[in-house]
Amino acid sequence: MNKVAIIVIVIAVAVITIVLVTKKHPLYSKISPQEAKQLMSKDCVILDVRTPEEYKEGHIPDAILIPDYSITELAPQQLPDKDKLILVYCRSGNRSKKASELLLKMGYTNVKDFGGIIDWPYEVVK
Repeated sequence: MNKVAIIVIVIAVAVITIVLVTKKHPLYSKISPQEAKQLMSKDCVILDVRTPEEYKEGHIPDAILIPDYSITELAPQQLPDKDKLILVYCRSGNRSKKASELLLKMGYTNVKDFGGIIDWPYEVVK
């Protein structure tokens, strides 16, 4: 085999491996509030990972509450479809990042973090 053929085979194997690993273990994804707003017109879950007290002070319409400290315990019951789009937010973006990464580790495949409600320019339910 010549060197070009070997290089092509190595590159092909590398690409296939990357695709399979990414499919099996989706990567963390951060999106803007504007992108999240557009995605909300699709079938999705809007997940608030703040405390119950913060949620009561104001939340995004149709958001469900699973505090970040309860994700491992409550997600399996409240989020049974691991392939459904889940849009995650908190107050400033720190907890939503950690919660999104945890959901991905738990096998959820379509998780998007859109940061904090402090950056949300749209309607909030109070």
